[in-house]
Amino acid sequence: MPTLIGSVQRALRLLEAAGAHRDGAPAKQLAREAGLPLPTAYHLLRTLTHEGYLRRESGVFLLGEAAGRLADGGRQQKRRSMVRDSLDALREAVGAPVYFAVYRAGEIEVLGVSDSPDTPAVREWADFRATAHSHAVGRCLLGQLDESSRRDHYDRHPVGALTPYTVRDLRALEERIARDARHGPVIERQEYALGTVCAALPLVAGEDPAAVAISLPVGQEDRLLSVVERLRSEVGALLSTLSISISI
Repeated sequence: MPTLIGSVQRALRLLEAAGAHRDGAPAKQLAREAGLPLPTAYHLLRTLTHEGYLRRESGVFLLGEAAGRLADGGRQQKRRSMVRDSLDALREAVGAPVYFAVYRAGEIEVLGVSDSPDTPAVREWADFRATAHSHAVGRCLLGQLDESSRRDHYDRHPVGALTPYTVRDLRALEERIARDARHGPVIERQEYALGTVCAALPLVAGEDPAAVAISLPVGQEDRLLSVVERLRSEVGALLSTLSISISI
């Protein structure tokens, strides 16, 4: 195991050395900068090139596609961490679970949920993607689509009752979406999950429709509007962070 770890460490030093040279560098220079004997460097450079982490052109080594994928993965992980931190800050500020979702490639994607033992999130007992008509996040996202895009969504995910309070037909749903657009925020009362009320706000972030939402137990419904107004005031400062996640 120590030998394997040492090999990985030496390979990483070579990758770091190669990454420092935009136009590439020869093996001898990389070996010197990585502090490695030349035979060891040659062996590792051949392996890294074979695996796609490096490529050799005109006698010099440059970062390859596999190294680029590693970098992209690191950036995505950093973005996700930023979103989690932002949602946690919102949850602390409003005292309720916070949800962040986008509508991308014809489907709803919940990109982040922040809750706690004292403020548990709604359990996804029916696929959020297929039940957009029944919850605040979904209606908020559907309301940001044009009529043709909504019709396409309904063709793939028909309206159906999940609870006694769920909107019953497409006409009634469209009327609610029109009313949401005029008055906002989007409010949902026990339509997705009995015992829960929710509210969602549209976000102007990136190219995809986005929404941020909160949920409360139905016994705390009298807090709903004040909580969502607090959410509205807090989320503006975090929009730049949340918009990053659109590209995740």
